[in-house]
Amino acid sequence: MHILQPKHSKLREEESKLLLKKLNLTKSQLPRINKSDPALFSIKEIKSGDLIKIERKDSKLPYYRVVD
Repeated sequence: MHILQPKHSKLREEESKLLLKKLNLTKSQLPRINKSDPALFSIKEIKSGDLIKIERKDSKLPYYRVVD
């Protein structure tokens, strides 16, 4: 992983459900990230529909993406 690349982590199923409920969203309303994106190579057992949390150094709030 490159030093400038933000940290990507996979949310567990229960974390995903709580987040979607808290934000009052469905997975289809979140932006997508491709399964073959180089940022996801270090995450094991990734599949379509998983939620990815992206933590950027310049932002205190995390970003979320759904694996496509």
